[in-house]
Amino acid sequence: MSFLFATPESVTAAASQITTIGSALEQANTAVKASTATVLAAGADEVSTAIATLMSTHGQAYQTASAQVSQFHNQFIQLLNASAGSYATAEAANANPLQAVEQELLGVINAPTNTLLGRPLIGDGVAGSAANPNGQAGGLLYGNGGNGYNGLGGAGGAAGLIGNGGAGGTGAPGRAGGAGGAGGWLYGNGGAGGAGGLGGAAGGIGGAGGAGGAGQLRG
Repeated sequence: MSFLFATPESVTAAASQITTIGSALEQANTAVKASTATVLAAGADEVSTAIATLMSTHGQAYQTASAQVSQFHNQFIQLLNASAGSYATAEAANANPLQAVEQELLGVINAPTNTLLGRPLIGDGVAGSAANPNGQAGGLLYGNGGNGYNGLGGAGGAAGLIGNGGAGGTGAPGRAGGAGGAGGWLYGNGGAGGAGGLGGAAGGIGGAGGAGGAGQLRG
């Protein structure tokens, strides 16, 4: 059994290409409309008149068929665009329940350590904010530290057992940037120090880089 893979973007692109084809056909039909709608007789005799009448009949039938084809073409494009929208809606509807289940599961797992230590077991730390510039620590078992807040020199959060430290935020004018967070105890990279803020005769110094995570358990 063969499988068909499609994305909303590819369906929308196909509809756009078909629209271009339809525009070209409409231009061609418009160009020949005058010559096919009414065919003048070559002479005044009955044979010429009969031939002209026959050709005019065929020309009018062609224009009728062209109008029907154009209508079908437009309906087909509308169906393609509608199917792309429906597909995108279905994908979003299917993704949201899974994300909700994931968040609920992580909430159950992290509840004990959040209650006892104020830190999750699994998950990335929250980035710093204007109210709390320092990034929060990552999960004790797995997770990256949150980045420090830019402009206030917030320090990056530390990782837990496995993960990367958060980057330090850029410093305020004339002040040092925030220090990068420490990498994981078992594995991970230290976060980069934030750039110092500009100000005065010379710019502020850069923040210190975070300590790199060890590649093996420390003795």
